[in-house]
Amino acid sequence: MKSMLEREREFTPVTTSVVDRHVLARGSQEKVIENIIRKDLEEEPDLIILTPTCTSSILQEDLENFVNRASSTSKSDVILADVNHYRINELQASDRTLEQIIVFYIEKAKKYNLLQRSRTACPSINIIGPSCLGFHNQHDLTELKKLFEKLQITINVVIPYEASVHDIQKLPQAWFNIVPYREVGLLTAEYLKREFNMPYIDIAPIGTLGLAKFIRKIEQVLKTQNYPCSYEELIILETKFQSQSSWFSRSIDCQNLTGKKAIVFGDSTHSAAITKILSQEMGIHVAWAGTYCKYDEEWFKNEVKGLCDNVLITEDYNVVANLITKAEPGAIFGTQMERHIGKRLNIPCGVISSPVHIQNFPLSYKPFIGYEGTNQISDLIYNSFTLGMEDHLLELFGGHDTKKIGLFKPLKETRQETGKIPWNKEAEEELKKVPGFVRSKIKRNTEKFALNKNSSEITLELMYEAKESMVNRYT
Repeated sequence: MKSMLEREREFTPVTTSVVDRHVLARGSQEKVIENIIRKDLEEEPDLIILTPTCTSSILQEDLENFVNRASSTSKSDVILADVNHYRINELQASDRTLEQIIVFYIEKAKKYNLLQRSRTACPSINIIGPSCLGFHNQHDLTELKKLFEKLQITINVVIPYEASVHDIQKLPQAWFNIVPYREVGLLTAEYLKREFNMPYIDIAPIGTLGLAKFIRKIEQVLKTQNYPCSYEELIILETKFQSQSSWFSRSIDCQNLTGKKAIVFGDSTHSAAITKILSQEMGIHVAWAGTYCKYDEEWFKNEVKGLCDNVLITEDYNVVANLITKAEPGAIFGTQMERHIGKRLNIPCGVISSPVHIQNFPLSYKPFIGYEGTNQISDLIYNSFTLGMEDHLLELFGGHDTKKIGLFKPLKETRQETGKIPWNKEAEEELKKVPGFVRSKIKRNTEKFALNKNSSEITLELMYEAKESMVNRYT
């Protein structure tokens, strides 16, 4: 699954080790240690991470002891992901585990005098947070690389997505750190700041306003390190010419969305960013914005303050579903869960955050970060709201959701069956020109219109009048 979603050419090795009830009854210590040693010999990895599970918690197994015993035999480094999965969610666990790995290898590098402390000659950064199977992380990373090339800043290390454990000892060489997503990377950035006095930027470069704030912060950090730079002209040029969203926000298409109502829900980073774009850049009314990252409640509330009517912090999707139903928004911007809710309520939903579906690992280039990301987000917002505006065409042409599907009958048979109002020769000839798959629908609508007008015959003029009435009804 990982290989497929990440579009990798080679399959990621996976090993399944079944622990049966007899092993559980005796405790799985020996089995776990045997598996660690076996994989160490077969794969020769740099690092083996042992993670707690529900089973290990129920059995109250001493995983630290497992790691210590396995470490004494294996050539690989073996560490325990020290996370309490009953108290934290997957994002917090990822953040904490990444920090543990960084601390482990920094301390190891210090011990063997391998730590590279000398700062690079030219400005450089570490990008901390992009991960495998992250929401559009691959494309976001490509966009970040383009941006830093224009800023003439080199990328020292990207972690964890592209990094080897051997790259960790090079982290202190960068001038500062970038954390594009609050969910993964903040703990590592804070550790590096404490340990090496490395500043970090945790502003999400999403949306034109977010990007401008992000780049200005980079300029500020570089100037505090006595590096003269000015990026204001680049911000103006990129906003005007690379990003189409600024132009689009002033177009008639976007102005038609002014006052439309939306709700936003997802992780902290994307929910806050999309709320800002909707409210500040596109003039769309956000009824409420929310996140399931309860641990980040204070930050989220400060970010969206004054941009929405209400703020929702919850992990209960039923609460989210009920509030969406009550709000009756024109569009939803949320996770795959909100997309399912929207489908039941016939409300369009643009997916902006994990948890996601396979369709949110697109083959085409769809970043959320950077100036190209602003274009993708504008398309997502506009298409989400306008999805459904073609309802008049669905009704006119008997669209894809027609429940009663049957074979269309020949024109004469249909006329004999309805037998309501006769068609004159001109109108009948015009009806024959209508494509067969919608002819029956057009015929019924025209006859209904004629009945309402108490017409004794359907003429060509009456047919055109019926068509005009149908179009006016939806414009």
